[in-house]
Amino acid sequence: MSYTIIVVAITCIISAIAFNNVILYNKLILWPRYMDTPAEYHRLLTSGFIHADWMHLAFNMFTLWSFGTSLETTLAYVSHRELFIVIYLTGIITASLPSFLQNRNNSYYRSLGASGGVAAVLFATIYYHPWAKLLLFIIPMPSILFAVAYLVYSAYMSKRGADNVNHGAHFWGAVYGFAFAFVLDPTHGRLFIQQLKNLQ
Repeated sequence: MSYTIIVVAITCIISAIAFNNVILYNKLILWPRYMDTPAEYHRLLTSGFIHADWMHLAFNMFTLWSFGTSLETTLAYVSHRELFIVIYLTGIITASLPSFLQNRNNSYYRSLGASGGVAAVLFATIYYHPWAKLLLFIIPMPSILFAVAYLVYSAYMSKRGADNVNHGAHFWGAVYGFAFAFVLDPTHGRLFIQQLKNLQ
């Protein structure tokens, strides 16, 4: 079975339970002020398995399913398909770390959602397929151009801090996913440059 489908199923189950279980919700959410001991560091990962609402969950899981299956296929060819799990889980942790470090004394700050891991999967996929077409508001766009726009927007919105979305997690998850793919398959970097030059 696809690892992507397994992750989507587990995340949907845990998120659905947490919607109606405040104790579980508060135990799993990223809450820096309450992470004073290593026993609470699990929140860096577990926060990626709960969501604010059904729409939040659906958007993240649909995006993960859309790109995760493609990345699994690519990883099976260049290395090992099981690395999908590594990219996804470590992507969640890496994306959570900046928020944790920046808000350790902020009792009000909390964060949740799989966006960091999803962004890591998305950008690892873009590394291997930079000219694949993505639909942005029904407009087809080369994935590498989408990636640049995504990073610029995430960095801008993170600095602005005008909403309740953790744009910083999106940014760092994306950077991590791209870097992971490059380290995993550095020889592909030459092909990546060639693909960038190919306007087909």
